[in-house]
Amino acid sequence: MESLKRHLSEIDSPTVLCHNDLLTKNIIYNEKEGMVKFIDYEYADYNYQAFDIGNHFNEFAGVNDVNYDLYPSWELQRDWLTAYLESYKHSTGREVTVTEAEVTQLYIQVCKFSLASSFLWGLWAILQSRFSSIDFDFQRYATARLNFYFEKKEEYFGLAVN
Repeated sequence: MESLKRHLSEIDSPTVLCHNDLLTKNIIYNEKEGMVKFIDYEYADYNYQAFDIGNHFNEFAGVNDVNYDLYPSWELQRDWLTAYLESYKHSTGREVTVTEAEVTQLYIQVCKFSLASSFLWGLWAILQSRFSSIDFDFQRYATARLNFYFEKKEEYFGLAVN
């Protein structure tokens, strides 16, 4: 945990209002209106921008049957992060042009914070397995999330933050 804290302390990710639980079932797309709505705000709070995005990418793997083969590819992440940065810049009144360096920088931040997300939800699931009355295999979920953390830790810690 100390190494995770050390790596995250080097990241200059802005604090923004985050959903903190952006699994696909919490994102509703209305095709007729061309609008996206977010639901289930029980975990919403201020957090690091890169944490919410990394957490969202982790959620691609699913919940009931976690499968990290579904984790978004570099290409999908690049496209998603580019669109996100364009929208973020537009909403803050800045120049909307997004550079490859900005996308790469956010990608590195997101990778590192995806580790924090995996670690957090892994520990959360361990606690839930002990105290929750919900019929869910929290231990299996914890194992999947913590396995991803340990599998990606060296790779993601090796990414240089500028």
